[in-house]
Amino acid sequence: MPANPKIEGDADVGRGGSHWAQGPPHEELAETRRTCPVQWTDRMEDFPEEGGFWSLMKAEHIREASLNWEDFSSELGGVVLVDSVLPPAIQSGMFIAMDPPRHDRIKAIFQKGFTPKRIGEHEEEIREIVVNVLDRLGDRTEFDLVEEVAQPVVSRVICRFMGIPEEDDKLWADLMNGILASSDPDINPEGVETVMARDVPEVFARVQAMIAERREDPTDDLTSLLMNAEVEGERLEEHEIIMGFFLLMAAGNDSTKATYCSAMHALIEHPEERQKLVNDPSLIPSAVEESLRMFPAFAHFRRTATRDVEIGGRTIEKGDRVALWYVSSNRDEDVYEDPDRFDVERNPQHQAFGAGGRHFCLGAALARLELRLLIEETLRRYPDLEIAGPVSWVQSGFVNQIKTLPVRVPASGA
Repeated sequence: MPANPKIEGDADVGRGGSHWAQGPPHEELAETRRTCPVQWTDRMEDFPEEGGFWSLMKAEHIREASLNWEDFSSELGGVVLVDSVLPPAIQSGMFIAMDPPRHDRIKAIFQKGFTPKRIGEHEEEIREIVVNVLDRLGDRTEFDLVEEVAQPVVSRVICRFMGIPEEDDKLWADLMNGILASSDPDINPEGVETVMARDVPEVFARVQAMIAERREDPTDDLTSLLMNAEVEGERLEEHEIIMGFFLLMAAGNDSTKATYCSAMHALIEHPEERQKLVNDPSLIPSAVEESLRMFPAFAHFRRTATRDVEIGGRTIEKGDRVALWYVSSNRDEDVYEDPDRFDVERNPQHQAFGAGGRHFCLGAALARLELRLLIEETLRRYPDLEIAGPVSWVQSGFVNQIKTLPVRVPASGA
């Protein structure tokens, strides 16, 4: 095969549409890893106007691109493959969509609020949130793990960090869900354009109001920390605070919820693995890492080539979009034995938080803590849940999450 021509591979998982109706199409991803691991797709089925892009499917290629920010830019086109879902102009104020040195300066400020020590200090507070949410279920024997457990927990955790009152948790969850899953017709029946025109400006206006309030009456929450933190004598500008707030709310709302729900779904489908955790809760941190490997919250992030560059024997041209498919690399057969098997004792390394380099996830410590506490307390309360109805996934090639997960507590003695 010639090294340079842009030809389609045998399995165009990047096209979207029906390929993602039940979550990531893992059989097609595996086929692509085998036959065309650096693949060109000429158009997206759901967004034909967006043009073509490259897909990196294997862990080694994704790590190579992740470490090489000079050739694979986050800033040039943003980190979302589809511009109309989250336009680069909006992403540009978030440090996740910046390159050094700007990225490094701003991320250093945010890191002050996410050190492992600072996150660890919140363990009992987060456990209390989880327990309170589970307590609300009372004696009910059927409920939805997404809407009635995961969503209220992650909303309260990130809102508490940011200084948002509990009565506004649902409002913020609805806003962030609508923006990040804007292509899902159930979550956003009015279409992507409506979300961009209505919900994004509302988020910005609400953050501006919070900033103004804290200037009048300082607090000790993360929003105030962002307003007052300094690196080399510089503070964040207001638009950088707003976009940083947006990024933290989006990641805090979606990432832990996504992996927790997929983890619980896997544990219910593999009761022998679940029983290992019930019998020995010390295995839960290992189960968290296995869940992050198999069910990364974000299917991909994007880079844009700053020059012609070769990777995996293919030449990516200057200006080309490049998708780093973590849902593929985390099941790479060259890295993991029997990669589609859910094994709570595997305790793997993975790329769910990125593949190294400057863009490693800022909130990794918080996500790991939330996941551990959610799984611990759910299994403590409900060690033998069953699926109670159809499970559905968000229709998206970006966010990788279950949308509905109805469960039941089996009758005593069943």
